[in-house]
Amino acid sequence: MNNDSYNEMLNAIQDFHDKHDFKNTGGEDLPYRVALMSEELGEIASAITKGKSKENLAEEAADLLILLIGTAIAADFDLKQAFWEKMEKIMLRKSKMVNGRIRVSEFKD
Repeated sequence: MNNDSYNEMLNAIQDFHDKHDFKNTGGEDLPYRVALMSEELGEIASAITKGKSKENLAEEAADLLILLIGTAIAADFDLKQAFWEKMEKIMLRKSKMVNGRIRVSEFKD
């Protein structure tokens, strides 16, 4: 197994979906998945704001990554392709300081 391979990650998450029959039991329902991702983002925020360990933060971030990749499976799109297309777009953007912090966004004044 190549732990650095996106395809290995994708296959592992597909196996997880198949094991629990997500397709036929509501696990691939997109609004449900958004709620789960919101929950995981809250756990990431909690890990940071409550000074939890780096290991705890890493575990919560991994949960969110697993849900993101699983959402690509559920919605049937190529997340890797979407990632590279988006990176190409954002690399062309200019940055701007907003309230003392850097932002790289499409600024539409």
